[in-house]
Amino acid sequence: MRNLLEKQLKKREYEQITALLLNENIDEFRRLFLDLHPYDQAKFYVKQEQDIRLRMYHYLSPKEMAAIFEQLKIEEQKYKIYLKEMDPTFAAQMLSYMYTDDAVDILNELDKSDVANYLTIMGDEAAKEIKDLLHYKEYTAGSIMTTEYIALHANETVQSAMQILKREALHAETIYYLYVIDEDKRLVGVLSLRDLLVSDDDTMICDIMNERVVFALVDEDQEEVARKMSDYDLLAIPVVDSAKHLLGIITVDDIVDVIAEEASDDYSKLAGVTDMDSGDKNPFSAAKKRLPWLVILLFLGMMTASLIGRFEQTLEKVSILAVFIPLIAGMSGNTGTQALAVAVRSLATGDFEQEGKWKLIVREAGTGLITGTTCGVLITLIVYLWKHDIFLGLLVGFSLLATLTVATVAGALVPLIMYRLKVDPAVASGPFITTINDIISIFIYFGLATIFMNYLL
Repeated sequence: MRNLLEKQLKKREYEQITALLLNENIDEFRRLFLDLHPYDQAKFYVKQEQDIRLRMYHYLSPKEMAAIFEQLKIEEQKYKIYLKEMDPTFAAQMLSYMYTDDAVDILNELDKSDVANYLTIMGDEAAKEIKDLLHYKEYTAGSIMTTEYIALHANETVQSAMQILKREALHAETIYYLYVIDEDKRLVGVLSLRDLLVSDDDTMICDIMNERVVFALVDEDQEEVARKMSDYDLLAIPVVDSAKHLLGIITVDDIVDVIAEEASDDYSKLAGVTDMDSGDKNPFSAAKKRLPWLVILLFLGMMTASLIGRFEQTLEKVSILAVFIPLIAGMSGNTGTQALAVAVRSLATGDFEQEGKWKLIVREAGTGLITGTTCGVLITLIVYLWKHDIFLGLLVGFSLLATLTVATVAGALVPLIMYRLKVDPAVASGPFITTINDIISIFIYFGLATIFMNYLL
C-alpha cells in the first residue's frame, strides 16, 4: 500500500514538472526538478517524449545534465538518440562534467566518428583523461576504472593531507579511501578517511597507512574484480599496472553494475539466449538472437531422434517402452540442469578454487546416485503396481538410476571442461545440457531394454 502511494505521489510530481516545462515556467521547473534525487531526475528524463527532452536541454546546464546521465541505465541505441538530440557542444560539455568512467561507458556505445567529434570539442584535460581509458579492453578493470581519486605521499603529514583532501574532494569520485604513492607513482599504501581524521596533525602518513593493499591489475577481468571487492568488503579498489603504478580506482557503484551485468549475461546463456538485456520489441530482432542456439539444439535433437530410430526393432517388439521416454529424458534433463547451475555458480563465486574439481565431481556423482536410487525405487514400484510387470518396472528403475547419475556428473563436468578450455562456462546452457542428457538417457534406456529383451517379452 505504501509503495503504491509513493508511486502515485511521484507520478503527480512528474506531471507537475512536465506542466511547468510546457508552460515555460523555467524558474519553478528548475526548483522542483533539481530538488529531486538524480536517480528520479533520470527516471523522469527517460519517460519523456523528444519535445520535452529538447526543452530540458535549454533549461538545464551541461553539468546538471551530466548528473542525470550518470544515473541512466539504458540500452546502446538510446544513448545515441539522446546525444544526437543535443547540440554537439552541449553534449561534449556534459560528457566532460561526468566522472571519467561513466563518460567512457557512454562513449563506448557510440560510433567512432561521434566519439572523435565530442573529444575534439571538449576541453583538453577532460579529453585526455577519457582517451586514456578508452583504449582499455572492454570488461576489464581498466575499462571501468575512474581517474578521479585522491593520492598522497608517504612523507606528508596528516595536516598537509587534510589540505589536499579539502582541495581535491569535490572532484574525487570517493574520499573514503586515500591512496599513498611514491615518487614514481607506485602504490605503496592506503588509509581510510577515518584513519586520517583520528590522527594528530603532525603524524606522518607512512606511520598510519596500511601497506598491505588489495588491488586489481588493469587487464584483470571485471568479474574477478567484483569478486575481490566482495571478498574484502571494499568500497573502492585501486587499479595498477604490472609495475604497480597507480592508474585509477574502481568504486562500488560500478561493481554493482558489473554484478548485475554478469548475472544477466550468465542467465541469458543458461537460457540459451544471446542477450536478454537488449529489451527487443521487434520480434525479428529477438528471433535473430535466439535462433543460433535453437538451430544448434535442433541438430542435437535430430541426433536424439536418430538414436531412437536405431532401436526401432526394440520398440516394435515392446511398444510399452515408448510410454516412459518422456519420463527418462525429462528427469535426466532436470537433474543435469541442477548440477549445471551448482557448477556454474561454484565457478562464478570462486568456491570451485577452494573445493577443487574432483571434490565437486565426486559430490555431484554421489548426489546423482542417491537421487537416482530413490527415484529408481519409486518408479519401479509405480510401474509394477500400474502394469503388473516387475521386469518392466526394474528396467525403468535401473534406467532412471543410471541416467540420473550420469546426467548429474555430466551437468557438473561440462562447465568445468569449458572453464579449463578458457570458454565461458555459462555457455553450457540449460537447453544444451538438457539435449545432451536426452541423448545419454535414450541410449541407456534402450540399450538396457535391448539387452534384457527376453525378460520383457
